[in-house]
Amino acid sequence: MSGPSAVTFPTEHPANETIEILDPTTGASVGKVPMTGLAEIGLQVELANRVQPVWARTPAAERAATLRAGAALLRERADELAELNHVETGRPQSEAEEGVLAGAATLEQYAELGPVHRGKSLQGSFEATDFMVWEPRGVVVALTPWNDPVAVSCGLLGAALATGNTVVYKPSERAPHTGGLLGDLLARALPEGVLQTAQGDGRVGALLAARPDVDVVAHVGSTVTGRSIAKSVATTGAKALLENGGNDALVVDAGVDPVWAAGQAALGAFANSGQICVSVERIFVHRDIADAFLAALVAEAESWRLAPLVDRRHREQVHAHVCDAVDRGADLVTGGAVPDGVGAHYPATVLAHCDPNMRIMREETFGPVAPVRVVNTFEQGLAEAASDDYGLAATVLTPSMANAQHAWRELPVGTVKINAVFGGAPGGAAHPRRASGTGFGYGPELLDEMTQTKVVHLRPASI
Repeated sequence: MSGPSAVTFPTEHPANETIEILDPTTGASVGKVPMTGLAEIGLQVELANRVQPVWARTPAAERAATLRAGAALLRERADELAELNHVETGRPQSEAEEGVLAGAATLEQYAELGPVHRGKSLQGSFEATDFMVWEPRGVVVALTPWNDPVAVSCGLLGAALATGNTVVYKPSERAPHTGGLLGDLLARALPEGVLQTAQGDGRVGALLAARPDVDVVAHVGSTVTGRSIAKSVATTGAKALLENGGNDALVVDAGVDPVWAAGQAALGAFANSGQICVSVERIFVHRDIADAFLAALVAEAESWRLAPLVDRRHREQVHAHVCDAVDRGADLVTGGAVPDGVGAHYPATVLAHCDPNMRIMREETFGPVAPVRVVNTFEQGLAEAASDDYGLAATVLTPSMANAQHAWRELPVGTVKINAVFGGAPGGAAHPRRASGTGFGYGPELLDEMTQTKVVHLRPASI
């Protein structure tokens, strides 16, 4: 999830470094944020460990009240948070505000769910009491992305705090102002040390993930970073909770309206300039409707007016995927040119005659690119969609109930959507597969991830 960029982490970073953010629309400086130093990181984790037992003993209803208070502060400052999100990442103001409100709602959801996150009684002997009880894991490091910085962060933070953990929170270095304000607002509603914010790039995240006094590292972001975290926690014994990259397929069956299908493909590939965790990254269309579908998709692409990508560095990677595809024989049907001028804009792009060996089909692009491959049968499209290193989500457009049933059974991904690229009931939670991560990253089940189970056998002493 949330972009392909990542780093191989060293163990420290120079003191007094700052992060400067440029507005991806205008190229103007948004501001500089100091990176958290090595000594300060140590103090944050030590404080989190020190106050965690007190926070764990705080009644669940009182912890819930602090989340509701934090949600109220987010709603009061929604305009400011959305504006920061807009100028840091280019996300349209209205969509950014929706993300803030979604984050507030998520905090309120976990405020309701936390106090009723119950254990189980067991049937033992008549003289004894046996039960299983959930307990907080301890200190959670939350490393969050830039593409929906408030909503995603509130999920991890809300679930961790509701269950009695303390948190050291590092927002993405591409949205440090947004993350910094979010962390500050939530910390105001909490006792000192329960939630602290660290700022910095992947090196700061690596320092946090490698600490032996951290109990959970929850990360939403690239697969490369997630795998680095997994290596660190294999040494420390912390739990890794990872929602990472995706290369989500769209399989278009014969018999569907090609214009409608093209609209779904465009929405999946171009919404938020392709910078959504479950954006459509690969398209497999049945030969029977391929020509009409491709013509309609090109018309769709040329009608979209996109917000910029998060920055020029990311734009370079998106464009490199497009160039690789063209070099390997794909047809650039529309888009695919880096525009002149300031900012990090990139047009809605359609590629035809793509094959599985191209980077655009093998790797997460995370940009407004729709690579199309024509297949001879639905079964071929399904098989090629399933043949991938990632396993986040996939979409199937089909008029056939049998094909729909076959698809959701066979696709090795956490989420399968039939006849809609986005949508779904609230409260659903899925396990990502393969390179896309591990564990529940959202929903009520996230409370289970943030806790550990203890079995208790209680009986009176013999006298």
